[in-house]
Amino acid sequence: MKEAAAAESRPYHHGDLRRALIDAARRLLESEGPNALSLRAVAREAGVSPAAPYHHFKDKSELLDAVAHEGWDMLNELMTAARNRESSVGDKLTSLGVAYVRFARDNPALYRVMYDASRDKDDLPEHVHMEDDSAYCQVRNTLTEADVGPLSELDLELATTAAWCAAHGLAEMFAFKQFDPLKEALGGDEAFLRGVFEHMGIFGKAGQS
Repeated sequence: MKEAAAAESRPYHHGDLRRALIDAARRLLESEGPNALSLRAVAREAGVSPAAPYHHFKDKSELLDAVAHEGWDMLNELMTAARNRESSVGDKLTSLGVAYVRFARDNPALYRVMYDASRDKDDLPEHVHMEDDSAYCQVRNTLTEADVGPLSELDLELATTAAWCAAHGLAEMFAFKQFDPLKEALGGDEAFLRGVFEHMGIFGKAGQS
């Protein structure tokens, strides 16, 4: 009871309460999983009163949406950096896929929340597939750089969807033990990921450009 009373009376000192709450939610996600997440738990982790989160989020679902939004932004930044390191279309596509899987591997709880939040709404957030620096658009825009002649809008969307699904599937299966011999033979996780993407053949001639 004393602890609860102290938390209720704890003064608010954060300069950016929303930022502090999202950061606290991410820490709890990775350390304890989404089931442990609640506005009260996030407030405790952030060092603010239990009532403080309601200044920005009406419920846990809104907080998770904000965390998911940040996850997509992080993924976009990582994929941008990976794409910018390469020159050929094939290397760009491979590096985009590798960056995607590495993000999922390094942030498993956040990655799960990103898709859970989208699944609840039956769609990805608009900024995930509409903004040019989004993960989806980076794949689509890279495919348009390939010297394979004009692509119809339908073909372009299908190729982008194929690439996205391939990366998502590999992210889900990456830790399977049956891949350990391949990883060892190729020289590690990174070489394994690059090898898989380079052998998918889903990009047609784009991967040779």
